[in-house]
Amino acid sequence: MTTVHRANDPLLQPYQLKHLTLRNRFMSTAHEPNYHDDGLPKDRYIRYHEEKARGGIALTMTAGSAVVSRDSSPVFGNLHAYRDEIVPWLKRLADACHEHGSACMIQLTHLGRRTIWNGADWLPVVSPSNVREPAHRAFPKIMEDWDMDRIVCDYADAAERVKEAGLDGFELECYGHLLDSFWSPATNHRDDEHGGSLDNRLRFTHRVLDAIRDRIGPDYIVGLRMVADEDMEKGLSREEGLEICRRMIATGQVDFLNIIRGHVDHDGPLSRVIPVTGTPSAPHLDFAGEVRTETKFPVFHAARINDVATARHAVAEGKLDMVGMTRAHIADPHIAAKVAEGREDEVRPCVGATYCLDRIYEGRATTCVHNAATGREAAMPHTIPKTTGKQRHVVVVGAGPAGLEASRVSAERGHKVTLLEAASDAGGQIRLAAQVKRRSELIGIVDWRVAQLQRLGVEVRYNTYAESGEVIALNPDVVVVATGGLPREDAITKGGDLATSSWDVISGEASIGEDVLMYDDNGAHPGMAATEIIMAAGASLEVVSPERMFAPDIGGLNLVPYIEKLQAHKAVITTMTRVHSLRREGNKIAATLTSPYNEALLGERLVDQVVVEYATAPMDELYFELKPLSSNGGEMDYEAIVAGQGQQVVRNEAGTFQLFRIGDAVAARNIHAGIYDALRLCKDL
Repeated sequence: MTTVHRANDPLLQPYQLKHLTLRNRFMSTAHEPNYHDDGLPKDRYIRYHEEKARGGIALTMTAGSAVVSRDSSPVFGNLHAYRDEIVPWLKRLADACHEHGSACMIQLTHLGRRTIWNGADWLPVVSPSNVREPAHRAFPKIMEDWDMDRIVCDYADAAERVKEAGLDGFELECYGHLLDSFWSPATNHRDDEHGGSLDNRLRFTHRVLDAIRDRIGPDYIVGLRMVADEDMEKGLSREEGLEICRRMIATGQVDFLNIIRGHVDHDGPLSRVIPVTGTPSAPHLDFAGEVRTETKFPVFHAARINDVATARHAVAEGKLDMVGMTRAHIADPHIAAKVAEGREDEVRPCVGATYCLDRIYEGRATTCVHNAATGREAAMPHTIPKTTGKQRHVVVVGAGPAGLEASRVSAERGHKVTLLEAASDAGGQIRLAAQVKRRSELIGIVDWRVAQLQRLGVEVRYNTYAESGEVIALNPDVVVVATGGLPREDAITKGGDLATSSWDVISGEASIGEDVLMYDDNGAHPGMAATEIIMAAGASLEVVSPERMFAPDIGGLNLVPYIEKLQAHKAVITTMTRVHSLRREGNKIAATLTSPYNEALLGERLVDQVVVEYATAPMDELYFELKPLSSNGGEMDYEAIVAGQGQQVVRNEAGTFQLFRIGDAVAARNIHAGIYDALRLCKDL
């Protein structure tokens, strides 16, 4: 993009929100990365948002959400906005973002029924009516008058804390939480002054806004992240949602609307509000644009706006004033700076894997599937610095995600890098995973790194099955073995040679029988990907797993499309069951099933084909051939690697190179683990 074009880029134009000038149209909407320390946004939390500010974003919205009341039990690592102790930490957060020219806001909420009763202080869950939320399974107490009085006060107290901390504003969460539970006919069955008519259903929200404005005044920026169409039977319709927008605007108490479409009380509908890979880009953008057109009011929105082109379209066509690229900024917090500097092609793509949010909903810290620096800013750099030492020759074997990242980071450090790959293309297991059409976006992890290697001048030798002599002949200073793994074949005690591997199914190497038993003893994406291929072939299918929870290594959002397909296909799912042995019976295979708890016989299945997924075994022959020739004997100093420090181990003074192995060449893990291995090893070379 030329300088002239950048000057006219809709995304780079400032936006005036009340008294606040936002430097461009990029924002990160509220989400809870679970980086808190005892409910407070301390150093890790601050660094995460500061990195986005450093990367040029106009507005980073923190918390998703910060809870205003003690009885709103945190379930997503929520910040505690009901505590005075949060103020100095929020001030540090705001100051850090302001120093880099970014505005910083926060989202406040009472979770209402979207929480648990047996966490934190074991206080009752409250909601307008006794309507259970399936996701968190609590049957709420019906709110009494004194509940309303104290929660209104809690909102005002929290607003005052936010203003005192120096944040630029805040928004109230109104989808799936307490406030909109009053709005929705699906969750408000009251027959008093807070139920029935829309006037009554909005009464509590008006009380909250009145109390907030009485406390912080008319000038401070307050918005609503609100559902304007619940897209469900008995829920808020589009018409009622738009009317609520109009009424909220008419109060003069809100300054922007951050629009949501859908409902979030179960993984299924949640996955349509926060769409995963394989779903259309920006599915609710047009709806948000309609709200903006009809209300002529500032409208923000985020839902799978993954790429700069879609974001640019959203602003250029007047659909949004500020465009939320939240997961995209988890993948690359420097999007705005790269666009402004004409380096749009260097933006690390969000591939929609939603590994980030699945971890949040499992109560773990956010990590990006292919940016291992996110959330680890204290030790892991987003921009790799050049080495201050001598240039070294780094030989990387294997061009899967770990090997590609090791090559990229080493080259960014300024080293000479030679990458050897046995296949004709880079990607390793990602290339296999992307064979499933719905997950084809994963290839962006590979394509981005291949492009970076070209930019950095890395020599890549494809169709090269590296042997130890060939590696040594390159006179390396460092050898990184990232050869990955191959499917394990020991999942079944007897007769396992009669089974077909999931890899052969996904790659198309194996034909599909008419009646298939899928034995998934891994519980991750490969097994489920194989089921999609099997079902697409029209085979009848039973999935057998020894786990008590189905597909435990696939998060709730990503599990939804698999389950939808399995149920539509009428596949049978059998958990807590092992496939013990296989034998031929005519032209069929007899599978003997046992209990993983006491090995009791549970019966047999007679099928055309048994497909097995049992992760991978390391391809480590090259590593062990090179190990006695290396200076460190292949040893990795774990204390140093965890501390983000370089590797200094010497076990063999005669060794001429350091040797390391990473990713699945060590043990079966996942994409993120391999990339993290590579980053924290090679950033210090």
